[in-house]
Amino acid sequence: MKTTGQIHPFAAARKPVPRGLKTTGPVVFSYGFRPFFLGAGLWAVLAMLLWILSLTTGLPVGGTYGAVHWHAHEMLFGFGPAVLAGFLLTAVPNWTGRLPVSGKPLMGLAGLWLLGRLAFLQPDIVHVDVAIAIESLFLPVLLLICVREIVAGRKWKDLKVLFGVALLASANLVFHHAVLTDGDPAMASRAAAGAYLLLICIIGGRIIPSFTRNWLNRAGETRFPTPMNGYDVACLALAALALASWIALPEHPLTVVVAGAAALSHAVRLWRWRGWTVRSEPLLAILHVAYAFVAFGFLAIACAAAGHLNPYSALHVVTVGAIGLMMLAVMGRATRGHTGRDLAASRTTCLAYACLIGAAVLRPLAEIAPEFYQEILSVSALLWMASFGLFLVEYAPMLTRVRRTPLAG
Repeated sequence: MKTTGQIHPFAAARKPVPRGLKTTGPVVFSYGFRPFFLGAGLWAVLAMLLWILSLTTGLPVGGTYGAVHWHAHEMLFGFGPAVLAGFLLTAVPNWTGRLPVSGKPLMGLAGLWLLGRLAFLQPDIVHVDVAIAIESLFLPVLLLICVREIVAGRKWKDLKVLFGVALLASANLVFHHAVLTDGDPAMASRAAAGAYLLLICIIGGRIIPSFTRNWLNRAGETRFPTPMNGYDVACLALAALALASWIALPEHPLTVVVAGAAALSHAVRLWRWRGWTVRSEPLLAILHVAYAFVAFGFLAIACAAAGHLNPYSALHVVTVGAIGLMMLAVMGRATRGHTGRDLAASRTTCLAYACLIGAAVLRPLAEIAPEFYQEILSVSALLWMASFGLFLVEYAPMLTRVRRTPLAG
């Protein structure tokens, strides 16, 4: 792997670090985004397929843990953390200037994630308590690795990103406890979704206007996204307050007020980034579309708190729309940038985006139109699998092959 002068998608204004420490062994373990984006894509398809089979054929996925709880858990704490790990293990070295985790350490971390998925698929084989113990190790280990790198690099301001990882790890334990004690894991689900949403608000506010400015500058434009200022800080504070209220008080008037205010403030924040000016480049425009679902997510939370929308519909606006679409967008862009491909969306990529947008719009309707619940659920699941299946068709070869020499510019 050669070090180049090209600034990759997560580097902002910093010089890139060497792209992969190991030139021997499987290419897939040369950089963090490779095994985890590949694993996330595969699990997004397989876990959804198993969930649909459990509904239609009674496949006993999840054993005594329960298929419904297994599905919710594996989307929030199986698929999601893989994408998060791929992003952080690629972004953190460029924030800190330190070398990335690769080779055997990366193989071990990826193996820990995979072991958790396998153990939890049929937890009764090893006993559900043992399966939970195995599954629960990944996020704390990832957190420790990222803390070590950020502290060693003295990038103290980037520690705030890891609050979301810590919240996610805690929510995972709470989810397990609720299921084992016959409680309701809904609060843990909201906490996990809230952690991802907060990370999107923080990191999205860093990368989306930066990418947009770079693209517009190359296009010869002179009007750029508004740089981060006090308004963005206020948006983040309001988002944190709204999410905390949603997690703890999902049906309280306070949640209606703060989530509604968050929806408006983040819609204005998105408008300040001038997304309509990059509509001709889908690889960039999709980031703006995904962030629009952040505003829609807060609006759905407010409507659910006011009793005008089913809580599960609101949750799926957040999980499928904001979280799922942003993860797909980031995985595609990062993979292309880090493997030396041109930062432009193919037809396959655009079709993957369209499928996931369709799933994001359709899935919340299942609870709104219960008479068509099974049909809506099935179609939205098929669109989800098609989206990530298309991602694998196009990006799996990039993730498992030697990096190309980057294109100029």
